[in-house]
Amino acid sequence: MTHSLFRYALLGTFTLVAPGCDGVGEDERGSEVAPPTVTAELPEGAEALSLLGEPLYPATQSGEAQAANQANLDAALADLAASPGDADALIWVGRRHGYLGHYQAAIGVFSEGHEWHPDDPRFLRHRGHRFLSTRRLDLAIADLQQASAMIEDREDEVEPDGQPNRLGIPLSTLHFNIWYHLGLAHYLSGDFELAHAAYRECHGVSRNDDSRVAASYWLYLILRRLGRDAEADEVLAEVSDNLEIIENTAYRDLLLLFKGELRPEDLLSEGDDALQNTTVAYGVGAWYAVNGDTEQAGQIWDRILETGPAFAFGYIAAEAEVARMDPSEGP
Repeated sequence: MTHSLFRYALLGTFTLVAPGCDGVGEDERGSEVAPPTVTAELPEGAEALSLLGEPLYPATQSGEAQAANQANLDAALADLAASPGDADALIWVGRRHGYLGHYQAAIGVFSEGHEWHPDDPRFLRHRGHRFLSTRRLDLAIADLQQASAMIEDREDEVEPDGQPNRLGIPLSTLHFNIWYHLGLAHYLSGDFELAHAAYRECHGVSRNDDSRVAASYWLYLILRRLGRDAEADEVLAEVSDNLEIIENTAYRDLLLLFKGELRPEDLLSEGDDALQNTTVAYGVGAWYAVNGDTEQAGQIWDRILETGPAFAFGYIAAEAEVARMDPSEGP
């Protein structure tokens, strides 16, 4: 076990082959389902195949960011070497690989950690996250559903930030992140009923305004797509520009757009924060879509796919939308 563990942690060069899919279809509830995963070995250097079948490579980081992330990984590996098999040490090695774009290595570490600690839901929570990053949506759902069952009688806990916000205050919890990522996996798969159930749980365990606006954002879009517009309007009732937001300004601003207090042109910009911009751009496209302007939505989503970053959730959501709009482009 230890030999295998350090092979994954140190090298991160193995290839995982995901189960196959038959393209876009409908499940037994009649929900439209985007391609859940991809069957193919990855080209050299690629970390995933997109939902449209294209190989995806890690984004180039600035020299400073690359050096800092590598130093953090080296420190995490040193901690693991000092305490082989320690749950926290394993989790940090996996997380630090992820921040460097080593998503397959991160999955390997979390898989090993789950073998060492099968009763610790954190490994399934983090592996499910990275299965989302690598577009293996069915595997993400399986992990996160199992994790959600494991926390049923477990007290919630704050999750430390690997990339702290401007105030250095961790905002999310284990329960929140399990429900958040499970809801997103269902949303990306096109199962909006199950996505709604997960995000209701997510909202229920939210401890602060940052968490609440994140859950509310997805709840609003899901309810609109389910045709439950009155319930969607109820979600917006608690939203205002007076919320105490530390990091989720994109979600707050999008909710204000949905509420009619901002316009699309107020949000779309060419700023420096690529992750925030991708989140906002997807949300604006989704707003156009739920209001019947699928042409404008498609143009925005196409622009996201042209500019990246390819492993941001907004990018993956745009991919899923384009795959649903034109199934022939899927794998």
